[in-house]
Amino acid sequence: MIRLRTKAEIEKIRRAGRVVVDVLQDLQRMIAPGITTRELDRYAEAKIRSYGAIPTFKGYRGFPASICTSINEEVVHGIPSERKLREGDIISIDCGATLDGYVGDAAITVIVGDVPEEIKRLVADTQEALYRAIERARVGNRLYDISYAVQEYAEARGYGVVRDYCGHGVGTEMHEDPQVPNYGKPGTGPKLRPGLVLAIEPMLNLGTYKVEVARDGWTVVTADRKPAAHCERTIAVTEDGPVILTAMNGDAERFTT
Repeated sequence: MIRLRTKAEIEKIRRAGRVVVDVLQDLQRMIAPGITTRELDRYAEAKIRSYGAIPTFKGYRGFPASICTSINEEVVHGIPSERKLREGDIISIDCGATLDGYVGDAAITVIVGDVPEEIKRLVADTQEALYRAIERARVGNRLYDISYAVQEYAEARGYGVVRDYCGHGVGTEMHEDPQVPNYGKPGTGPKLRPGLVLAIEPMLNLGTYKVEVARDGWTVVTADRKPAAHCERTIAVTEDGPVILTAMNGDAERFTT
């Protein structure tokens, strides 16, 4: 069932989202060759709890950490460990926080040191695909208009668009209806109405769209082991257009927050 949120509920989701943004921006500054993903996770959990919030991911369906850290060919759901980041890596960090019963959710992909131009483009294009999808989150459009915006932009640039994982509704639970795939037929799906809150999250691969789950039962990797990037924001559909509830630096240049 798709739930529409009141203005008061959207404000609570925004407050949870601010916790997530503060954590991600701190982690972005911390990322450098030599740091371990477990160090990032420990910092994130302490920071989330310092706000009186709860790490939404920790214990969710048995997930053992407070953030997901997915490196290079890892698409999503990577488990923090003693692995050290190296020059030339890219890392997706996905973070969720629950505050006063409401959830904020966002993800960024960060470049570690210097990388080839095609990797820089992958990361930048994943961000742009997200923005184009958010632009379609307007009253009267259809859900798969959002999905098609990602697919159209990404496939025109030769990327594989992950089909096995998708965005979702957000509210009092991390995963609510509706699912928000990154591909679809425009003009189809439920009509977008004020109060709909979604996590939109393009996952683009440098090669094939196909993915596999690693032996740990969580980490999703590209089938051809080529790099992937992931970017996510929680947004609200309003009469005045899309509003990003987990706005990061640079988002305000494109949207009202």
